[in-house]
Amino acid sequence: MTDPVFLGRPLSLSDLADVARGFRGVAVAPEAREKVAASRRAVDAICAAGDSAKPVYGVNTGFGALAETRVAAKDLEALQRNLIRSHATGVGTDLGVAEVRGIMLLRAQVLALGHSGVRLEVLDLLVECINHRVHPRIPSQGSVGASGDLAPLAHLALVLIGEGECIEVDGRIVETSDKLKEVSLSPLTLAAKEGLALINGTQFMASLGVLAVLDAERLAQVADIAGALSIEALKGSTTPFDIRLHQARPHPGQQTVAANMRKLLAESEIAASHVDCGKVQDPYSLRCIPQVHGASRDALTFAHDVLLREINSVTDNPSVFLDGDETEILSGGNFHGQPLALALDLAALATAELANISERRVEQLVNPALSSGLTPFLAAGSGLHSGFMIAQVASASLVSENKVLCHPASVDSIPSSAGKEDHVSMGTVSARKLTEIVKNVRRCLAIELMVAAAGIDQRAPHRPALAVDAVQKVLRTLVAPMTEDRILYKDIAALDRLLHGTALVEAAEAVVGKIA
Repeated sequence: MTDPVFLGRPLSLSDLADVARGFRGVAVAPEAREKVAASRRAVDAICAAGDSAKPVYGVNTGFGALAETRVAAKDLEALQRNLIRSHATGVGTDLGVAEVRGIMLLRAQVLALGHSGVRLEVLDLLVECINHRVHPRIPSQGSVGASGDLAPLAHLALVLIGEGECIEVDGRIVETSDKLKEVSLSPLTLAAKEGLALINGTQFMASLGVLAVLDAERLAQVADIAGALSIEALKGSTTPFDIRLHQARPHPGQQTVAANMRKLLAESEIAASHVDCGKVQDPYSLRCIPQVHGASRDALTFAHDVLLREINSVTDNPSVFLDGDETEILSGGNFHGQPLALALDLAALATAELANISERRVEQLVNPALSSGLTPFLAAGSGLHSGFMIAQVASASLVSENKVLCHPASVDSIPSSAGKEDHVSMGTVSARKLTEIVKNVRRCLAIELMVAAAGIDQRAPHRPALAVDAVQKVLRTLVAPMTEDRILYKDIAALDRLLHGTALVEAAEAVVGKIA
């Protein structure tokens, strides 16, 4: 049995994916439990002082623009309950189970870091909900990314108090009260600060961002493979991938992609067949694959690193700090999503670029003026058959849609809470846009693979490079060769599903070793 992910210890992006998509279990690290308990004692001390206690934001005061409003000691539980109810204002389509589980994991991680001032019971119930697949129904819209993802996280918190709804793995919506009974869990009455500790933070944008960036990193590998297939189909040159060129301009991503291309294109009969063809230079979409794909990889690496720091950060406000016997509760702005907003906007641009250049390679493949002897639109009989003419149009449509989605959300801000929250990140919008861009890029690469495979078929009897041939065989298990016009949307959908996994990369690696 797979060991659980331990909260309170450093998380990796793959840990989140394991919990979110693989339903891996979660547990609180033993050393984290004392930290949580200690931070709670600091809050309890404030509560014990009753109405004579000094004002502490969110503990005995109102929220946002109501921060200066003192709340009586007898009303502190009601304050937290009211906070969750009033902030559950999400709209739009519901998140999927994977995104929800990622949010739950990250919220639990923040609590386990021991600066939130919650009782262990709150953390333990959240962990039990993850492990028993009690998934809050969380709408996808309604957050501006500061003071964190308030509305979506309020929908998460509703479940802990036995309210709201849950989404099942199969998509069914059930009442929270019924779901908790089904798994023998009991809701909590939130104590002072606990409601605020559950909704202050960046866990919505971080969960969506992590899953999208991991998917984008995998698509970057696929883009290299698709590019290799297109080069073979178009009788492209391998000279642009010479190691000396990339040592002379040593961007890490560029060097990685060039090394991948050398592996993927090794031992090609097609390449040998046109070694003296007289063509001087290939189009940019072939020749500049390392420079373009590599730049995207470097940008995604930056986003990955930002996310890694974020998922192991404390994003509460206020936060409890203990130094020996001394306790201080500090108000600040760690909930602000600007680091993620900028990183995810960059990731969106980087990921979209993989589709931009892929669509240009598809144009090279289907355009008889550019394709080095392939039939027009790779059709079996031009005129009677249209071949992949409209597959290129579909790719162009997705690319253009991505250009709209790439408008940076992080340049926008709109004040809220009567001007108290006067600058916000819009990081949740960045995360949602990136998620959609990843879907579009995956479909663009599916189209390129389908079309390039048809081009390679036309280069017979010459065989492609060993890795390309291995990939071609996988593709042909899902998509038959084009012998006449047929319905193509099912082929595109089949390859889209294939690219959700790692089978294509694994096929290439089985022949030539690791594809970075």
